[in-house]
Amino acid sequence: MAENSKYMDESSQGDMARIKEFAALCTSMKAQLAQVIVGQDRVVEEVLIAVFSRGHALLVGVPGVAKTLLISTISRVMDLSFKRIQFTPDLMPSDITGTDVLEEDRTTGKRTFRFVKGPVFANMVLADEINRTPPKTQAALLEAMQEHCVTVSGENFHLPEPFFVLATQNPIEQEGTYPLPEAQLDRFIFNIIVDYPAKDEETRIIRQVTGPQSDNLQKVLDAEKVLSMQDLVRRVPVADHVIDFARDLTRATRPHGDEAPGFVKEMVAWGAGPRAGISLITAAKARAVLHGRYHATTSDVAAVAHPVLRHRVLTTFNAEAAGIKSDSVIDMLLQKLRPAEELDV
Repeated sequence: MAENSKYMDESSQGDMARIKEFAALCTSMKAQLAQVIVGQDRVVEEVLIAVFSRGHALLVGVPGVAKTLLISTISRVMDLSFKRIQFTPDLMPSDITGTDVLEEDRTTGKRTFRFVKGPVFANMVLADEINRTPPKTQAALLEAMQEHCVTVSGENFHLPEPFFVLATQNPIEQEGTYPLPEAQLDRFIFNIIVDYPAKDEETRIIRQVTGPQSDNLQKVLDAEKVLSMQDLVRRVPVADHVIDFARDLTRATRPHGDEAPGFVKEMVAWGAGPRAGISLITAAKARAVLHGRYHATTSDVAAVAHPVLRHRVLTTFNAEAAGIKSDSVIDMLLQKLRPAEELDV
């Protein structure tokens, strides 16, 4: 028992040293991103949390707020292979996953099928305006997002690791679009709102984009380090009361459950499933690592509650008519359920 305790202490000390190293790398990476992306600190951090949580993220924002630029820049700083898929109404599933091509051997005349990989075979896949393509094509990503592989003609093809789908969506133009089904929305660990920049940030954006362009981005991470950091996040310890808080927060969103407050029963049509609680804890761990800590707190869970829950909590028609969105419900739940603040040490 003493030997096991000693081993665990040494292992924990090694992990804590690696966390400090990774926290420094993340600070350096944010500095590199700041050369291209003005402001959007919250969005950058939430995307990084999703990446190090082994999760996929949906970025929702109006045109021109640098959603696509942010994702492509992160892939460059992390030195990951990157593919962009522009979703359109005529896009087919095979345009994403790949297809079998019939080839003929000129010497023997024998014909064989060869699989040509689609753009989903990359570390980071940008699904641009994902709601502009029909559900059949949207569903082509489901297996890739969940299993990290695709099946074509009965054969499985594994995707490169690490693998992320970062999708974008325009919230103001709904004509000719196909809303994502809840089953696919639940595959995204985060729903990230990309808002307009602040006044001074918009001034900097205009000056930066219209001035001389320079490309001084440095690669801070690589695929191996990203995988190592993901493994480290999994090993971050979480106290029982933190898990209980994530569980209670998730269960309180379900209007037909006994734990739901009165305002949830009135405003929410459908609550979050078990995957939400898992996502809350995993994202809280990743946030702790990004901040150089070897333990996740209730403060970390509360900090990631909005991006984790906002696409999993569906409000009623009456609530929508009154202008009450899922974020408002989450705010009320956090105010009701959140325990005393913990010191992030």
